[in-house]
Amino acid sequence: MDIKEKRIAVLSPIAWRTPPRAYGAWETVAGNITEGLVSRGWKNVTLFATKDSQTAANLVGWIERGYEEDKNQIPAVSTCLHISKAMELAADFDLIHNNFDYLPLTYSRLVETPMLTTIHGFSDPDILRVYRDHKDSYFVSISDSDRDPQLPYLATVYNGIDLTNLTFSDKPGDSLVFLGRIHPDKGTHLAIEVAKKARRNLIIAGIIQDERYFDTLIKPHIDDSSVRFIGPVNPPQRDALLKQASAVLHLNTIPERFGLVMAEAMAAGVPVIAMDLGSCREVIADKQTGYLVNSVAQAVRAVAKIDRIDRAQCRRRVEQKFTIDKMVEAYEKVYAEIFRRQKKKR
Repeated sequence: MDIKEKRIAVLSPIAWRTPPRAYGAWETVAGNITEGLVSRGWKNVTLFATKDSQTAANLVGWIERGYEEDKNQIPAVSTCLHISKAMELAADFDLIHNNFDYLPLTYSRLVETPMLTTIHGFSDPDILRVYRDHKDSYFVSISDSDRDPQLPYLATVYNGIDLTNLTFSDKPGDSLVFLGRIHPDKGTHLAIEVAKKARRNLIIAGIIQDERYFDTLIKPHIDDSSVRFIGPVNPPQRDALLKQASAVLHLNTIPERFGLVMAEAMAAGVPVIAMDLGSCREVIADKQTGYLVNSVAQAVRAVAKIDRIDRAQCRRRVEQKFTIDKMVEAYEKVYAEIFRRQKKKR
């Protein structure tokens, strides 16, 4: 049988629609995997996601809308229904590609269908108990830096982004841009500090994930002039925003797991200034598509020399490493290895 005849179930999270209207990193990746498989000729792909999701594959869902978009839901209830219903159909598939963290792993020994889990990050050290208890499953990391040494990974597969909604521009905009979750982990406050010290305007875009942090460290600086906050952006709005950017500030305070924003910025030709933590040095080519820094002072100096970066090189790096096609091609190799191992077990 041609491997592309195999029946693949892609399990997406249900915090947001797949693909998300604005924010939703894991839903974005799950959607890109699904559409990428279909576009590369896979004939039996099913996406398990919210009912309002959009896909060229077969869509199966039980939850009307994402629980972050419908606050009447109890997230745990929707999550349990979504995962358990998908597992009830496990026998209909040759492989379940889990993009929904650790909880589906707890079902993996109750079904015969093999499960591949793309680990999009460890949200808390305690969830490692589940991963380490299920070492007999299959795992992929999204960067070499974001790995647990006790897990038997099959590969690292970098996230792939959709280039059709990211317009390359060789002309820099006038503003610095922060794009991402408004949360201490993402260093929004550091972006403000850098912009002020560099005497540059800053546009902040993203969902407010920590209200107290926003109210105390971000909101007091917003003046709708030197520091603007425009809220979450959908893909067309993101494209328009990046056209205004001379650089994207990604001053994460914890090790980055992958960082879709960095790849999206570079796809538009925008250099990225990022803290040298986690995957940032895997995504950014230092001094070629941006700058890796270790302090606010270094970031300010990087802003001053951002015009040295070749914006076309930023786009080329994404085309070479971080497209949907590159990602799915890598997953095809992982799938083939899983099927080889499963056949050997019989």
